[in-house]
Amino acid sequence: MAPRNYADDKETARTFLAEFHTDLGKGGGKNFKYANTLTKIAHREEVAMTIELDDVAEHDPDLAEAIEDNTCRYVKIFADAIQEMLPDYKDKDAVVKDSLDVYIEHRLLMEQRIRGQNPTEQRAPKNQFPPELMRRFEVYFKASSLQKPATIRDVKAEKIGKLVAVRGIVTRTTEVKPRMTVATYTCDQCGSETYQLINSPTFMPLLMCPSQDCTTNKSGGRLYLQTRGSKFVKFQEVKVQENSDQVPVGNIPRSVTIHVRGETTRKCQPGDHVSITGVFLPMLKVGFGQMTQGLLSETYIDAHSIEKMNKTTEGEDDMPDLSEEEIAQIAEDDFYEKLASSIAPEIYGHEDVKKALLLLLVGGVDQSPQGMKIRGNINICLMGDPGVAKSQLLGYIDRLAPRSQYTTGRGSSGVGLTAAVMKDSVTGEMVLEGGALVLADQGVCCIDEFDKMMEADRTAIHEVMEQQTISIAKAGIMTSLNARVSILAAANPAYGRYNPKKSIEHNIQLPAALLSRFDLLWLIQDKPDRENDLRLAQHITFVHQHKKQPPSQFEPLDMSLMRRYIALCKKKKSVIPEGLSEYITGAYVEMRKEARNNSKDTTFTSPRTLLAILRLATALARLRLVDVVEKEDVNEAMRLMEMSKDSLTGQQDATTRKQRSEDVIFGILRDMATEGKTKRVKYTEASASCLAKGFTPNQFEEALEAYEELNVWQVNNAKTTITFV
Repeated sequence: MAPRNYADDKETARTFLAEFHTDLGKGGGKNFKYANTLTKIAHREEVAMTIELDDVAEHDPDLAEAIEDNTCRYVKIFADAIQEMLPDYKDKDAVVKDSLDVYIEHRLLMEQRIRGQNPTEQRAPKNQFPPELMRRFEVYFKASSLQKPATIRDVKAEKIGKLVAVRGIVTRTTEVKPRMTVATYTCDQCGSETYQLINSPTFMPLLMCPSQDCTTNKSGGRLYLQTRGSKFVKFQEVKVQENSDQVPVGNIPRSVTIHVRGETTRKCQPGDHVSITGVFLPMLKVGFGQMTQGLLSETYIDAHSIEKMNKTTEGEDDMPDLSEEEIAQIAEDDFYEKLASSIAPEIYGHEDVKKALLLLLVGGVDQSPQGMKIRGNINICLMGDPGVAKSQLLGYIDRLAPRSQYTTGRGSSGVGLTAAVMKDSVTGEMVLEGGALVLADQGVCCIDEFDKMMEADRTAIHEVMEQQTISIAKAGIMTSLNARVSILAAANPAYGRYNPKKSIEHNIQLPAALLSRFDLLWLIQDKPDRENDLRLAQHITFVHQHKKQPPSQFEPLDMSLMRRYIALCKKKKSVIPEGLSEYITGAYVEMRKEARNNSKDTTFTSPRTLLAILRLATALARLRLVDVVEKEDVNEAMRLMEMSKDSLTGQQDATTRKQRSEDVIFGILRDMATEGKTKRVKYTEASASCLAKGFTPNQFEEALEAYEELNVWQVNNAKTTITFV
């Protein structure tokens, strides 16, 4: 390979920046993308100049290859080229002057004053302004789209000095701090200034003045560091760990340190999936550190661009908005059922559980009336016998949610869920490192084997589930972290399987304080039933053979479409209108009364139940992309509540004959009539109380007709009153 001529490359860079353009399509105009950025940089409107290697390859493929192989050198070449071109692009003076501008103006004035006698005299090279001090822009390269992001394991020694792209999940980020790049000194004898470029993490300050005056007079002027005249850039250190699906068998995930500076800082938080382009470099140590490290060297990536990704391969910013056709495809007649059955379509049955999980992904609306905070996130607990696909549902939700963490009861401690106090490797001070609940902020945290958690660790979740914060007072750090997270827990009953002969408290050995924080508590039982077992077995064997779910009445939506639709739903802020509040309060009072009268009612009905109904109703309204909650939403929310309660109480009456829905509705109406000491019941009231109990309008109508035929009651033609005979 012939040595490259860097002077020619600089010329090529200049022509590329000035002449590269993209066509604007029909209008026939040209968009000079880099020339426009140059104008903005000249006017101090922008700082970063990001050069895409795809564009360079279009202009000169050899140059693009050279940039990939020797990035640091080409950053300097492009920066010099831009510095020389800026005066041509400057139309007006910069509006705001910062301290460095004033500083440099003063320098030039002083120089003219000192050199008034012989203006031809050159400055000593140490005393010249380094170009880095005068630059007000940063040059970044963006890897070509053909270059696939490598795993962290594949970034090896041959990649040193080259532009690499890696994917991973951010585990920790430090605070953004200023880092010195050019140090400025003044001499106490002759007053001249000296500049020192700093490239390594540590530097040895200059002591003696190297200027002409001091060396000829041998006055030995001492240098003092001037912070006002030095140049600092924003600096942040990020740790990135490889994704769990890229780890080979039997290994633990590797991580790499990323140094982020300038405009690329604050682009990611812990828990984000990112794709990072940067230069792979060894860490330079000087002095004693160099002796102790021997021949080995730490490495890091100097970041040029950071892009957020979602769980799959595509970037988060590339996700297009939903088109009209896609929304039409989703919003068909029974789109609620369709969306629910698109969650884990390979798993048979559990329709109501899937509906509840869909609402968990959408979530209610956070309310904060004057300093108080009412959460909008929905928490769900799935209890069930072994082998009813609880963990599979959790795994699917973990993959579907844009931000999520998956953990198990035994594999996580209280500190691992909330936050740990660690010693920072860079500064040596104590810092907080967020646990699973903090990393899943604004997302979902799936906890499997919830019953196997230590009691001490489970108490860490109490605060998160209601207040949505984690308060900490450890090692002199007093703070509260945000953990606005929906919790989806899966647990087995106390004896492995549900024992119908024992009461629910014995089966579910979780404290009442924790159970009341779950909006919905499902008990999924595995009851033998010939027809159901046959269909389940056919479903499982089909999935096993064909690696996909059996054909159903509608085609399930794919994950990315679901993700985009849920993101669209989350933008809606649905509210509950005045008219519905009375209906909801009435239904809640009815539920409390029932809980008091019914000794078998085991789940404690508290004001949290009312909030849960409001949350589920707003989530249903958001799912339909409307701003106001309707009565159907409230009815569906109550139905889900009732179904989850029935799943807990349903098995206790297994010995008695199962009542038909008509008989139950008759009982409700008879109670209403005896309470009011009248033979007439208002049709609307009767309908409302039956719907609140979890019956559908159709069942109510059928019951009315059935008992009218038996001549138990009569309904007038206008359908306003029901009169007992």
